[in-house]
Amino acid sequence: MRKLYFLLPGTDGKFACGGLWAELKALNLVQQLCSADVVTYRQREKGKLFLDDLLKEKNLSDVIFVISWGFDVAQLVAKLKQYNVVYHAHSPGYPFTLRASIPIVTVSRYTMGYWGEKSPNSLIYYLPNQISDEFKNLGIERDIDVLVQARKSSEYLIKELIPALQKRCKVLVVDSYVEDLPGLFNRAKVYLYDSAEYWAQQGVSEGFGLQPMEALACGCQVFSSVNGGLADYLDPGFNCYKIAGYSQEYDVQRILKVIDSSVAFSLSEEFLAEYRTENILKRLQVILNELNEFFDHKIQQPSNIKSLTQIRMAKLFAQKIYGKLRKKYFK
Repeated sequence: MRKLYFLLPGTDGKFACGGLWAELKALNLVQQLCSADVVTYRQREKGKLFLDDLLKEKNLSDVIFVISWGFDVAQLVAKLKQYNVVYHAHSPGYPFTLRASIPIVTVSRYTMGYWGEKSPNSLIYYLPNQISDEFKNLGIERDIDVLVQARKSSEYLIKELIPALQKRCKVLVVDSYVEDLPGLFNRAKVYLYDSAEYWAQQGVSEGFGLQPMEALACGCQVFSSVNGGLADYLDPGFNCYKIAGYSQEYDVQRILKVIDSSVAFSLSEEFLAEYRTENILKRLQVILNELNEFFDHKIQQPSNIKSLTQIRMAKLFAQKIYGKLRKKYFK
């Protein structure tokens, strides 16, 4: 089993975000199955390897570099052309393509479908993000009516819906890091999440959306957008509610109805099992085995399946038109 190096620009300060935490979680899971380490490439950090130093070593055929930071992928792919590379795909939509020699591990079925179209000759796998066991329904009294995390929230949510709700119920808006997020979700009756506007501005898509899933696991009712990877697991009317539904007044009406309801919400462990550690480790073991087999094969065999380039697409289109004309006029 080859050693895995997870490439990150850095692990603190300006790089702290949901994507970083998700990647570090993935690293911890991999470390339960094989050797793996963090390698930074933008800033040097005490006690961690730095990519430029690592590449000075002569024999790196027995390692796999895992890249994930979307805006840096194109540069890293070029830098690591001669090595074994895997792309851990979170948010789709970044302006780069990948050669068939780079397998893709996706965090959602939405992202898997995106790469299935964009990179049809690559090996592609589905490995959902982990929902830690600490995210569970504690059955405690919920003293917060509505919980909102300001980051990624739409202008409508912050400037219109929340002010309207604040007149009618207890609303908590969080705009900083939360140490005990499971505890906070267990205190809230309703969690609001509306990221469609944020991701549209970024020019990429929501790859998974951890917070709504974590809130659901804690027994919190969720009003959310269903863009991108959120559609993997959110099912409006069945396990959540669609936010920004037609009018502000209708949103307020539905949210207050949920707050006032005496029926406790609980998501089944069967539903959550796909995202829990046990299932992810099983999937991860299969994926790691296949990646190692593939990189063994790549040493002996170059890629020989024609890529679906723009030129080839134009040629296929021309062949299709010619075939139709020939069938019509030269029967």
